Amino acid sequence: MQTIQKPVPSAKQLAYQDMEFGLFLHFGLRTFYEGYADFDERPMSPADFNPVNLDCEQWIRTAKEAGMQYAVLTAKHHDGFSNWPSKYSSFSVEASPWKDGKGDVIREYVDACRKYDVKPGLYYSPYDGSANFYTQDAKAYDDYFVNQITELLGNYGEIDILWFDGCGSEGHTYDWNRIIGEIRRLQPGILIFNMGDPDFRWIGNEDGVASTPTWNVVDSTDFSILTDEKEKLGAQMWLPAECDVQLRYNRISWFYSDEDEHMVKSVDELMGLYYLSVGRGTNLLLNIGPNREGLLPSKDTQHLTQFGEEIRRRFQRPIATLSACTQEGSKWTYKAQESHLIDHIIIQEDLTRGESIQRFTVSVITSKSHGLITVHEGRNIGHKAIIRIPAIKAAGVVVEITESDGEPTLRELSVHYSGE
Repeated sequence: MQTIQKPVPSAKQLAYQDMEFGLFLHFGLRTFYEGYADFDERPMSPADFNPVNLDCEQWIRTAKEAGMQYAVLTAKHHDGFSNWPSKYSSFSVEASPWKDGKGDVIREYVDACRKYDVKPGLYYSPYDGSANFYTQDAKAYDDYFVNQITELLGNYGEIDILWFDGCGSEGHTYDWNRIIGEIRRLQPGILIFNMGDPDFRWIGNEDGVASTPTWNVVDSTDFSILTDEKEKLGAQMWLPAECDVQLRYNRISWFYSDEDEHMVKSVDELMGLYYLSVGRGTNLLLNIGPNREGLLPSKDTQHLTQFGEEIRRRFQRPIATLSACTQEGSKWTYKAQESHLIDHIIIQEDLTRGESIQRFTVSVITSKSHGLITVHEGRNIGHKAIIRIPAIKAAGVVVEITESDGEPTLRELSVHYSGE
């Protein structure tokens, strides 16, 4: 009888899951067209691209201060405008008045990421509204695709993430073998999002929330916001999920708008999204659209900074960690020297040999009676499960794995009290 080997993560996938929190940056020619929507038929001209105070260091410094470990910038969105001087398109920064056509947003962005030790990622839309041969000549478009990707991955040093957006590509056939071959040749360590030969996947919505359970192993991926159809992978694969969401509410665009500053999400709501993404084992990619000066807007920056501060306030100083626990089989017990308030328990599974834990319970040892009271029953733990409970004074915590595929191993367990 043949044993089926369960999927396990690569080292770069584990490293990606440890990043947890990143900054999405939608910026380009569309920034200068108020209300411009995806696949808008209004013509745009590079003559209008002129971010006179562009400061990519401000973007990335803010991300770093908020605790973000990676960033993803739109190198080219669906409209086809290239944020770098591409030799293969006249629809780029080179045709703009910005820096007399000698500017390169990608160069300034990547340099800023390196300065602040933030992993650089690039968004590239496979669909291109500026290429009139997109639907007419698939081979010519594949050539264009490969040529532009070669510029992005060959001229800027190491790029950690290539983020492919499926919108607009529904029904289009790309020569993925050729495209992915070039990508892997140019950047063997790169992580690809959701298309072609993915290393991680989209959660399936633009609300920034993961369902429970969200497993790391899947046999299909959600393709785009425009279709409910899933793309079959042909086999079960380890593909951790990422939640992407806007810092502002805007149904039309992820780019900057003058009209939605009053809709910047509160820190309270952002914390809710954190629990429903990172707290459910996925990464969180939070979008801000830099404004027409080329800066992150002040209100967005303020809320993002406060969000980072609140994450640190709640979780940076645990009362106890795994080293304070004893293990008996599939049960881990923390006993306090003196009873204290508890409102969070954070658990991480050791995923190096794959995902094993399928069900678990969290119980507290009550302060007076020292009875064991179950306060949470969960499914997967995966990279991280943040268990939030009403504050209770407890003498200890017990985490028990009640169902697993193989021997369960914890990477970390921590006990917290954040208060109000």
